[in-house]
Amino acid sequence: MRKSFRVLTVAIVLIASVFIWVWPYIIMQLSGSAHYTEQDKREYEFYTPVLLKMMPRITPQYDFDFVNITGPAAHVYAIRFYDTHDTSKVDDYLSIKGYQKQQFCHIKAVCWKGIDADETITVSTLNNPKVVLVSVIINF
Repeated sequence: MRKSFRVLTVAIVLIASVFIWVWPYIIMQLSGSAHYTEQDKREYEFYTPVLLKMMPRITPQYDFDFVNITGPAAHVYAIRFYDTHDTSKVDDYLSIKGYQKQQFCHIKAVCWKGIDADETITVSTLNNPKVVLVSVIINF
């Protein structure tokens, strides 16, 4: 009886530990949006696509956003660089990665397309505050 109680206790503790460790990932998977920085390691690794992870940091102040749009079924991942309007390093990076600048864009921005037809990159400048916003839009 005593041995089975110990085994049951150990099993419950192990299951609870795994659940506690997995719970933040479940919450992130079900989340409709997130705002985070590179120092928020769990969110950064979970939400940020490789393209944004490797993007040159054109200013020392930047942050990230994720939005799950349910209407047209899209995920939007973004990096926002503060106190700049210079997009030349971002443009060079996207060109090197094989993206092509598009003549037309669905918003007031510069749109880029790569091999994946469901992926669009937008690069826009905002004035208040002075920001460069790079978004990766993935339709599914």
